[in-house]
Amino acid sequence: ANADAGVGTGGMATKLAAAQIARSAGCATVIASGLTLHPLKAVAEGARATLITAPATPLAAWKQWIAGSMAPGGSLTLDDGAVRALRSGKSLLPSGVVAVSGAFEKGESLRLLDPTGAVVGVGLAAYPADEIALIRGRHSDEIETLLGYRGPSVVIHRDDLVLEAR
Repeated sequence: ANADAGVGTGGMATKLAAAQIARSAGCATVIASGLTLHPLKAVAEGARATLITAPATPLAAWKQWIAGSMAPGGSLTLDDGAVRALRSGKSLLPSGVVAVSGAFEKGESLRLLDPTGAVVGVGLAAYPADEIALIRGRHSDEIETLLGYRGPSVVIHRDDLVLEAR
């Protein structure tokens, strides 16, 4: 963006607003002159610029969004082995799902429950409710046979999962 073009405070205010959005997503931003032919090369060679850092990584910001920005559309009850696997950093496999509750679509937020019904965490579904109901308790290598297409090997990927503190 051209910060030196004399466009007044509105232009800079817009740049700073965009930088704040990027920062909240865990991305750093560089504001540099657009009057230079190759602005990024010029910054790398020492040209003046403003760096706005981010307090977290994009993955941390993504997980924060999952944890607090979406109302769960359903829930999955997990067996003890799946709960242990999640707490050790693994993704949720279909074999660890005991029950499916709710009518949710792929990509919706789900509450994850242990066998006693206590909330373990929240994550984004890789499949809709009806398909998870078909593959629950089964091995990942059976997904294609059960659903008629080859989908992800996990019900919720670990990058799309936030666990409750214990």
